[in-house]
Amino acid sequence: MGKTTPTAEWPRRILATFFVSVAAVALSAFVLSGDAEPAEAAYAESWASPSEARSSEAQTVLSFEFYRENVEPIFITGHGEGGLVPGACVMCHSWQVGTPFKLQPLQHDAGGDPYWTEARSRHNFEVVSRLVTPGFPQNSRLLRKPLATEAGGTEYHVGGKFWESQDDPEWQILAEWVESASARSVAARPPPPQVDFDFFRSCVQRVFLNPREGAVPCTTCHAAGTRGFAPPVPEGRMYWNEEESRRNFGVVMRFVTAGYPMESLFLQNPLHPDGGGTPMHGGGKRWESQDDPEWQELAAWVRGENRGSTCPMPLQF
Repeated sequence: MGKTTPTAEWPRRILATFFVSVAAVALSAFVLSGDAEPAEAAYAESWASPSEARSSEAQTVLSFEFYRENVEPIFITGHGEGGLVPGACVMCHSWQVGTPFKLQPLQHDAGGDPYWTEARSRHNFEVVSRLVTPGFPQNSRLLRKPLATEAGGTEYHVGGKFWESQDDPEWQILAEWVESASARSVAARPPPPQVDFDFFRSCVQRVFLNPREGAVPCTTCHAAGTRGFAPPVPEGRMYWNEEESRRNFGVVMRFVTAGYPMESLFLQNPLHPDGGGTPMHGGGKRWESQDDPEWQELAAWVRGENRGSTCPMPLQF
């Protein structure tokens, strides 16, 4: 087990402590609920797969058996002596509303040991499969978020960096699973849609400059850094030029999963949790639900449907 990489500053520790506290309360409530668990037959009918086709595709490309035997146990293994979150993945990822890595609640056997039923493991498998690029571990979000930045990981992960390198045994298990997809299966996967730059430049960026009542412009918080997709427009102009827009587009695409709006933090963070959004967003919640016309048009853009420089009515300001 690799030690947590000490890369976080004190504000991140405070935030992480908050998440752990909430997670612990939620997990304790679940463990103590006992008989509140629904019967598995009723449970299996209660969650609707986001896409039956995607579920079938994931089970064809990746091995469920290897996943359940080798990958899923990692999610209930504690990590991070002295790290941000001294607990298991499930501590945060079974209760957070908007996370793309949303695991099903655990059950406990007579001895108190946690486990997932096969039905819940299959749901987890479908969710986790969306966070990997079959055949390419280094391009897979699941493997990059907890990996140290200097080893190829993302810049930040609330749960900490508990793999110091790609040689970590857990990282290697996940890499073996991702690489196991056959070349033919990978080639058969439909390519993701192309998210259109012209629509971003002409229509999406206008959202950044037009806050809703009671909120602040996106440019207030997203002016610079790795999240700086909305820097201030240079003095003397009302809008970004093409070069600046391409730079902004490159940044915003870090938070977009082409084809899947509800796996895109760009659309999740400003969305109210009751509508499927993330619990926290420093700039407030712009959309109460996914039915908001503006959210719908941005979602259509992420799916590759909205293209060109003509803006639909909800994006005309």
